[in-house]
Amino acid sequence: MKIALVTGSAGLIGSESVAFLSEKFDLVIGIDNDLRQYFFGPEASTDWNKIRIEDAYKNYRHYKADIRSEEEISKIFAEYGTDISLVVHTAAQPSHDWAAREPFTDFTVNANGTLVMLEMTRKYCPEAVFIFTSTNKVYGDNPNYLPLVEKETRWEIAEDHAYFAHGIDEQMSIDHTKHSVFGASKVAADVLVQEYGRYFGMKTGVFRGGCLTGPNHSGAQLHGFLAYLMKCAITKNQYTIFGYNGKQVRDNIHSWDLVNMFWHFYQDPKAGEVYNAGGGRFSNVSMIEGIALCEEITGNKMNYSYSETNRIGDHIWYISDLSKFKAHYPGWDWKYDLKTTLVQMYDNISRRV
Repeated sequence: MKIALVTGSAGLIGSESVAFLSEKFDLVIGIDNDLRQYFFGPEASTDWNKIRIEDAYKNYRHYKADIRSEEEISKIFAEYGTDISLVVHTAAQPSHDWAAREPFTDFTVNANGTLVMLEMTRKYCPEAVFIFTSTNKVYGDNPNYLPLVEKETRWEIAEDHAYFAHGIDEQMSIDHTKHSVFGASKVAADVLVQEYGRYFGMKTGVFRGGCLTGPNHSGAQLHGFLAYLMKCAITKNQYTIFGYNGKQVRDNIHSWDLVNMFWHFYQDPKAGEVYNAGGGRFSNVSMIEGIALCEEITGNKMNYSYSETNRIGDHIWYISDLSKFKAHYPGWDWKYDLKTTLVQMYDNISRRV
């Protein structure tokens, strides 16, 4: 039997992984205890998505377990052993602001939880491919010291800079910079996954995501930029822009496109490899550009306010360079552009609110 195991399986990337992999594996095991509801409140609960994927995919088996618990996770791995050929680890505490409230919780989920997953993989199915969803926040504030130029609707990098054409590559330093508590815990996990590849020879891949997005995102104010923006556009609830004149730029990759990156890596895995993963020059937007698009799609005028105080660890301009991944996996390309993704969000969120 060929099995894929997905953590955070009711979240955005986890549920997309379940959907994608259910057609390619005999069984997909999901681990998710809906900590997102604890982090961000009832509106961010992923329980609706757990129910959806349990109904939709008959070869999906759900476990409400805590990735921090070696005992709980060990039981799951012991049951399936070497039949597990792929581990997709997406479970995380994903917010800068929340991490500062409970640093112990943030670190144990992001770093200790990743260590538990790596060790259980090494113990029970060492030949499995291990994929980790890291974050561009491992680069800390370093992107903010690039030569940035303020344009009418966005910040942009100077046209003569090496990053202008394709964005930020994997050679940017993750050192000597402020990360936020969240960024630091993800750095720890990121480096652990690399080390299990380089030291133990495991097939591990680190994917440093920009904004990961898609129609099944349970967006909240502290996490899920596009999903929360669209939700506010639909409900007419107030949206707050934090700093940088609302011109901060994010690249956005659809959850399906990211999971398709995972699939390509699984078929030709490396040991301890790192890839930036985002929308690149293909799909990116500033806050105020995003508001304009949401207004166009919904037909509603958004209710938003502006705060001069930017979030700690927030990037002014971040666009991912995917040249390295494309060179390693030339068969991969983006499928979903920004507007298509937003229309999908509109359709999905409208049915749920």
